[in-house]
This record gives sequence, C-alpha cells and structure tokens, in this order.
Amino acid sequence: MTKLVLIRHGQSLANQENEYTGWSDSPLTAQGIREAKIAGEKLRQTGIVFEHVHTSVLQRAIKTADIVLAELGQSYLPLTKTWRLNERHYGALRGLNKDYTRKLYGKKQVALWRRSFDAVPPLLEKPQSDRRYQRYPKTIVPRAESLKQASARIIPYWVDHIAPRVLQGKDQLIVAHGSTLRALIKYLEAISDTGIDGVEVANAAPIIYELDEKLQIISKTTL
Repeated sequence: MTKLVLIRHGQSLANQENEYTGWSDSPLTAQGIREAKIAGEKLRQTGIVFEHVHTSVLQRAIKTADIVLAELGQSYLPLTKTWRLNERHYGALRGLNKDYTRKLYGKKQVALWRRSFDAVPPLLEKPQSDRRYQRYPKTIVPRAESLKQASARIIPYWVDHIAPRVLQGKDQLIVAHGSTLRALIKYLEAISDTGIDGVEVANAAPIIYELDEKLQIISKTTL
C-alpha cells in the first residue's frame, strides 16, 4: 500500500476576510501558520515518510508545505511547485467579499459559481500579468475557471507526475487549495459532476489515502 496525502493550506488572509482568492497570492495568517504546524504534528504521529512533495506557485500553499515538512523533519525532500496545482481562478470575483457577492448576484447564483462543477464565474477583462507565469504560454493564465476547467490542468499533472511515483510505492504529499483538491478527490473517488457540490476540504486537515497497485483506494482517513 502506498500513501497519498492531501492538505489544503492553512487559513489565508483572504479566508480570514471571507474574500475570493483564486490565483491572487494571499499570505497565511497567524492562525494559518498554527494550523499548518498542527497538521505537521498530526502527520508526524503517523510515522509517514514522503518521497516527494507537490504544491502550487502561491505562497499560502508553499508556506504550508514548508511548515508541515519542518514539523515532520523532512524539509530535505524535493518539492515541485507548479501552476497546475493553483487554486481555481475566480475571475472578476477575486478580492470581493463573499457575502457582498451574495447580495449582488443572489445566493443561488453564487452557490453555483462556488460549488458546481461547470459554472464559470464572471470573467476578468484581461488575464493577470505576473512574473511567475511569464515562462509559460500566455494561454495558461485564465480569466476565470469552472471546477471542470481547473480539473483539465490538474488531472494531467496527477497522471504524469504523481501517479507514476505512487505506482512505484513512493508516498506522496500534495499541499494545495480547496478547489484543486476537490478536483483531485472527484477524480480519485469517481464522484459525479453533481455529487462534487457537497464535497468540502477544510484548511490544514490532512487527508490520507492508502492506494493499491492499481491506484484504487483501500482506505481514506482525515486527521
């Protein structure tokens, strides 16, 4: 059995202020740092030893990964940062308070944008310009994404870079974002397009999968 562990970053400043974040680079709060330490402590108690770590290019996930690895005593591990594990892009909603958008657009519409598989939030007028993406084709930077569209960049990374390591019996750690991990959970657990609406991923609560030699789930535990 090989272990795959998923962790959503600790509380970010945007989480604290109840704002949409997406590809915006919101830092961890003091509470988020504490949450990451606790996540690392819980994982240390399991005795798990990872072979590789995967995270996004956004600081709230990177910082969480660093803290977790320090608590595990595994800071020496190779860590891959990829835009493919970025949070879902919330388009023109980013930076807005979630309660405000419910008043502006209505609760039903906002619930669709946030939880459904294929609803796309309002688009930005133009893609954001950010140095971290300049080495990639301009087409990778979205103006907004549905969870379905985000899945189209996330699942290939799983197939090409994580699944092969799991098949070799090497335990893997992914530290990413709520929607990123929902997309991966949907894929791993074969959850329907409508069923994913009810799936939540809490901040800094490690999810441990045990997978067999065919990548089928043997067990799932949330710490």
